Amino acid sequence: MTTATAPTPASSAAPRAVRPTVAVLERHLSLYRRLWQASVFSSFVLPVLFLLSIGIGVGGYVGSVQGVDYLSWIVPGVLGATAFQIAVGESTYSVLGDFKWVRGYHAMRATPVQPLHMIWGHLLYLMFRVTMAVAAFLVVVVFFGGLRSAWAVATPLVCALLTVAVSAPVVAFAARIENDSYFALLFRFVVIPSTLFAGVFFPVDQLPAPVRPVAYASPLWHAVELCRAATLGRAPAWPVAAHLGYLVLWAAAGTFLAMRAFQRRLED
Repeated sequence: MTTATAPTPASSAAPRAVRPTVAVLERHLSLYRRLWQASVFSSFVLPVLFLLSIGIGVGGYVGSVQGVDYLSWIVPGVLGATAFQIAVGESTYSVLGDFKWVRGYHAMRATPVQPLHMIWGHLLYLMFRVTMAVAAFLVVVVFFGGLRSAWAVATPLVCALLTVAVSAPVVAFAARIENDSYFALLFRFVVIPSTLFAGVFFPVDQLPAPVRPVAYASPLWHAVELCRAATLGRAPAWPVAAHLGYLVLWAAAGTFLAMRAFQRRLED
């Protein structure tokens, strides 16, 4: 007869980390199942209307940009902007609310769920939301002939990485503030300028030279460049590894800051 050996710490560490994260993800999905109708317009309908009005309407006057029609040029910008806005929007009031009003995070902390599990679960939920929105948008774009390369199937992965890179630092910000009025400043001075000047609607090289580094610092610009390379089937001006590395850096730094903010907030 042989006796069963106890699992090693290495073999049991992964399930211990996965189960609480999945539990947090399930909580977000359960809430979304009851509230999904409220996000249909912003996540699915609005990007399509934007594509029709700007890509086709304004595109008729613009003509071509960098050798391609404006519709095909703006599609990756709308993809990135959609992921960017979902990531920011779902990481502000909902996070602060779970600390200050609903106190959902305090309830989770009374269980084996750790702050890092809460953050991972939230990020996985946002990746799911963004992937669904981007996939639906791509299906619509196919009927308008806005995709020029089979590499367009990689854009949901890029948008998922952008989601983590943007959401993680915003979660850290939301976990540290006490007043939701700070979110107005975030949207006015970060979200809107990033959307307007990060290569979504026009090439960044059309900006004045002193302003371009500000655009290059935005994670949105790096994601838009990758999405544009994928949908148009041509290499970006910067190396792909540089764009990916920059987004990963934002994701890692944001996750670290969010974990510190959660730990400090949940000690109260």
